[in-house]
Amino acid sequence: MAQRVAVVGFGQTHHKSNRGDVTGIELINEAVRRALEDAELGPGDIDAVVIGNMDHFENINLADMWGVEGTGGYLKPVMKLTTGGTTGTTVAIAGYYHVASSLFDVVLAVGWEKNSESDTTGGTITAFDPVWERFSFPGALPGLALDAVVYMQKYGVTEKDGARVAVRDRANAARNPYAHLRDPITVDDVLRSPMLSYPIKLLDICPRSDGAAALILAGEEKARKICRQPAWIWSVSVCHNYTYTSDVNFGYLDTLEQACRETYKKAGIKDPGKEIDVIEMYQPCSFAGLSWLEAMGFCGPGEAPGLLWDGATDAGGDLPVNPSGGVLNANPIGATGTIRVGEVARQIQGRAGACQVPEVKTGLATGFGGCYWSDVLLLGNRPR
Repeated sequence: MAQRVAVVGFGQTHHKSNRGDVTGIELINEAVRRALEDAELGPGDIDAVVIGNMDHFENINLADMWGVEGTGGYLKPVMKLTTGGTTGTTVAIAGYYHVASSLFDVVLAVGWEKNSESDTTGGTITAFDPVWERFSFPGALPGLALDAVVYMQKYGVTEKDGARVAVRDRANAARNPYAHLRDPITVDDVLRSPMLSYPIKLLDICPRSDGAAALILAGEEKARKICRQPAWIWSVSVCHNYTYTSDVNFGYLDTLEQACRETYKKAGIKDPGKEIDVIEMYQPCSFAGLSWLEAMGFCGPGEAPGLLWDGATDAGGDLPVNPSGGVLNANPIGATGTIRVGEVARQIQGRAGACQVPEVKTGLATGFGGCYWSDVLLLGNRPR
């Protein structure tokens, strides 16, 4: 019998370029311990574990079994999932379905990455066809750059608009003790930073971080006992519809539009701009924070820069985006999407500390990766 599901615990590590003080297993355990402490549970209260990372980055075989001492999954059902950049949201969605199906009542979902010990370029380059695409798409950056160029040319968007997104998110990250990058920056700092692939400069793009994050999801009966204010998962959606980059509608993320549309429909959302209080967007570069906001239905095509400069997407605005600082300031790839879900849950629970947005009742978390695929989770402060 199906049951409603909520996030009742969340823990994350402090994210850095190199967490040389811990092994990968210890990194995982740091996040898991914090999630268990947050929910006031012990390892014995967990029925099953879902874990994910970019396992071909670290070259670890069977990371689900390798990491069992970190997750506490000994003699428990453990599922490993790897779906590119969306891995962190994928483990959250899988945990949600594990509980919603009533197969389990309490599930631990863990995302992690130790990028300092990985080969991300060698891993991502194989995502592209070796004959037709790899020469021009060696990794994630060229595709993001092309997406930005098309968007800029279509709507007259400037490099300064992208820089303003990076400045906003860094200002938010300065209040987040877990963020990797926390030093404030200016628009001029972004514009003067080294060019990587036009128009994306060093301060327009996300870092590579070591880190882990863990969510505890519970069915309604358990959730009400565990947590004073559960963050209820209202709806989730996954959409991936590209195989070749030649099929991509650059300048507009169709999969995100489709996933959001499905998520809103399931939850009965008619006007996302008025019904959703906070967004944690998987935003790998600054320009994505503009065009993808349009794909999510919060404004019309080409209108996102206006919202940005008006301050609507700032932490104190009508539509706060990435109050945690987002992906531009912490990117432990397998955990990045998990953090988005956890940060939204924290906002709904009123426990986001210095990053808290007032009176949050609903929040949207997204994931991006794979063949331009998108994950979306909508959470609220009451069951639905």
